[in-house]
Amino acid sequence: MVRVLATGTFEILHPGHLLYLEEAKKLGDELFVIVGRDVTVRKRKRTPIIPEEQRLKMVSALEVVDKAMLGSEKDIYEPLYSIKPDIIAIGYDQDFDEGELERELRERGFNSKVIRIKKHNSNAFCKAEEIIKHILKSTGE
Repeated sequence: MVRVLATGTFEILHPGHLLYLEEAKKLGDELFVIVGRDVTVRKRKRTPIIPEEQRLKMVSALEVVDKAMLGSEKDIYEPLYSIKPDIIAIGYDQDFDEGELERELRERGFNSKVIRIKKHNSNAFCKAEEIIKHILKSTGE
């Protein structure tokens, strides 16, 4: 069984997230998803609108996802010790260098292959930031 891991904030669930997860699932038999913690979202993006437990519940409900869990607040690699992924799928716009990530994984004892999902939907409403901007614009904020 090939176990695939995908990660993300999944702030405002949109078609781009679904496409990413569907493409990740095609790489193996099981799809595990790590949903970023609120503290991590604050560090990397902004204060989350949707709390982590609600984001986790939404991602868990997706048919393509076999298991979803919250990430670690201390070490992003921590959940990998229990997941043991064969493949780590990263999104087209996720800020990771594939080679650097694979080196870090090897140093931690993982033999996971890192694959960037290049397929994406260029629709403006496939990025949480664009959805937020559109809502603010339409409400006059």
